[in-house]
Amino acid sequence: MIAFLILLAYLMGSIPTAVWIGKTFYGIDVREFGSGNAGATNTFRVLGRKAGIPVLIIDILKGTLAVALSYLSGYKFGSHEFVNLQLGLGVAALLGHIFPVFAGFRGGKGVATILGIVICILPVSCCLSLVVFLIVLISSRIVSLSSMMAGITFPVFLNLVLGNDDTILMVFSIVVALLLIITHRKNIVRLMNKQESKVNLFAVKGKL
Repeated sequence: MIAFLILLAYLMGSIPTAVWIGKTFYGIDVREFGSGNAGATNTFRVLGRKAGIPVLIIDILKGTLAVALSYLSGYKFGSHEFVNLQLGLGVAALLGHIFPVFAGFRGGKGVATILGIVICILPVSCCLSLVVFLIVLISSRIVSLSSMMAGITFPVFLNLVLGNDDTILMVFSIVVALLLIITHRKNIVRLMNKQESKVNLFAVKGKL
């Protein structure tokens, strides 16, 4: 049963929202334009908000619904087994988003899906990191920088500010931060060279 739920979470994460919406409504594979990333940010950049907003919402929901599969396990809510399964389901969905079986294993960076995961498991830390994301985004208009700063502060808020003493949650939060940095390594190079693009998330392009 647990193995089936993990597989289902991966398949849910593998739904290539940006690719399918781009191809279905615009005849465009967003991975061939902009940053080449199959995520919400590149969808906003390439196709505009009418495509970007649905992609963002669905990618968040992929993480949230994957975590919600834990309620089908029979584990007691709040138990270590329940929380550990939530983490496992979340990681499976995240891997699905980054390496989607339905899109040639070329997916997104996982920022929106991570948000959907952690808002369910660690809502307070998530909200604090989301504030950091918004502050950096408003001041810089660089989504990649905002995402990485939110990811880096996530384990800080969880483990130092809120005093988490659960080793598994501590490791999970650090893995989330490291994963966001790894998936943004090309963005880091562009940031160092002052070549990273600034985005206007409210720009309208195309029709959905």
